[in-house]
Amino acid sequence: MDHNEQTDAAAAGPVTGIIVHHPRVEARAAYESWLLEIREACRHFPGYLSTDVVRPACEDDGYTVIIRFAGVEQLKAWIESDVRREFLQRIEPALEKGDRYVIRTGLDFWFAQPSTVTPPKRHKQFLLTLSAIFPLTIVVPWVLGPLLRLLDGPGGFLLGKLLVAAAIVFLMVFAIMPHYTRLVAKWLYR
Repeated sequence: MDHNEQTDAAAAGPVTGIIVHHPRVEARAAYESWLLEIREACRHFPGYLSTDVVRPACEDDGYTVIIRFAGVEQLKAWIESDVRREFLQRIEPALEKGDRYVIRTGLDFWFAQPSTVTPPKRHKQFLLTLSAIFPLTIVVPWVLGPLLRLLDGPGGFLLGKLLVAAAIVFLMVFAIMPHYTRLVAKWLYR
């Protein structure tokens, strides 16, 4: 098994595990069935949030399984669990390249994929990020308007800009991009 793990122990909030499997062509039906079973088992682990599967666009591509947990330790508990290990032992003969995963925290999970999966094209990253940030640049200053009007002088101006930027980044990292990238994953990674 080839495991590439990146974690940030200080990271709080949701964490993403990206798992790549390349089942043999003749074993894809068995893999799909196995995927449903392991997905159900994963749901019962503490901190589980969601699972998404990006199916291969062509025979040479692998399956990308994106799982989210409430925190790093909860995701690691699933990844290193006996339950998952038993599932992997069952499917390993059907996999061409074994089980590989990466754990992502913070901003890197927006677009990061294991090196075996082609990263999304830059123009798609640009369009996705722009379509998420643009509405926030309108809504956040409007919502914070009453507070921003209380800030006077050059220091107040800079503090107001900092508050708007912090609110936008917070919303992007914790509220919007985890769901948005999952929603458009097939388009983004195609």
